Amino acid sequence: MERQEIEIFLALAEELHFGRTAERVGVSQSRVSQTIARLERRIGARLFERTSRHVTLTPIGARLRDEVGPAQRRIDEAVARATAAGRGITGTLRIGFSGAFTGHLLHDITEVFGDRYPGVEVLIRQVQISDPYGPLRSGDIDLQVSELPIQEADLRSGPVLLSQERVLLMSADHPFAARDVVSVEDLAEATLLTVARPVPAHWLDHHFPRQTPSGRPIPHGQAITHWEDALSLVLAGKGVTPVSAAGVRYYARPGLVFRPFSDAPRIEYAFVWPADHETGRLRAFVNTAVERVRGLGGPARALDRLWQSGGGTG
Repeated sequence: MERQEIEIFLALAEELHFGRTAERVGVSQSRVSQTIARLERRIGARLFERTSRHVTLTPIGARLRDEVGPAQRRIDEAVARATAAGRGITGTLRIGFSGAFTGHLLHDITEVFGDRYPGVEVLIRQVQISDPYGPLRSGDIDLQVSELPIQEADLRSGPVLLSQERVLLMSADHPFAARDVVSVEDLAEATLLTVARPVPAHWLDHHFPRQTPSGRPIPHGQAITHWEDALSLVLAGKGVTPVSAAGVRYYARPGLVFRPFSDAPRIEYAFVWPADHETGRLRAFVNTAVERVRGLGGPARALDRLWQSGGGTG
């Protein structure tokens, strides 16, 4: 089996969906179908049963998955370790995050990274949402997961790591709690908790607008420095605030209600680092993270997969 054949087979064995497999591997859906058909002809047996609604592994396909999957992972890790040794990828990498779910994902990625690059010590710490780039600029951390957009001339960002639906966090007795969904226009009738400076103005305007699409002013309330501050303020009835849909799992507690937006853009997260401090170990971690997220189903599905795998403790 060629490497791409293995990659496509293992992805389809996990996704059980030709379209998602094509997106995950980065090929066309017809390429996935052709590759699987070629494998089945070579083996002389069907690996998958297909209907108009479902794709399932045959017993032979399941056996091949169970034998090929671990072997492929060992090969990938061996190649990565050899590459790390050849490039001298060692030292310490300090990584920041602001939300519980991004921290959860980082710890998962670090386990994979540690198997490949045992010479690198990874230290993970939480940073203030109100000063997302300060620790990067001061040298306290090397890399951080941050909400997009990022428009800082001295910083670089990687590909989208996570993509989440935007929801509105409110107290259970807030008038919006009786609704199934909310809209950005509704924010004119609420007090919006925001984030304290020195977070950039363009970032604030994107996530905490001062007016609705029709031009109605949105009242702003207290500005927070950590996301945990928002939880206590919302519980106290001091306002509402937009959060990622992952918050429904990671921040759920009595008295809090989450309602989806019908018209707000998704919240996207990416790695950001100083433009003049891009090291080999930093690039290796970013590449490992992108590969791990792809293996979890992509930016829109990674957290759900991670939670379902048994790691959903927040």
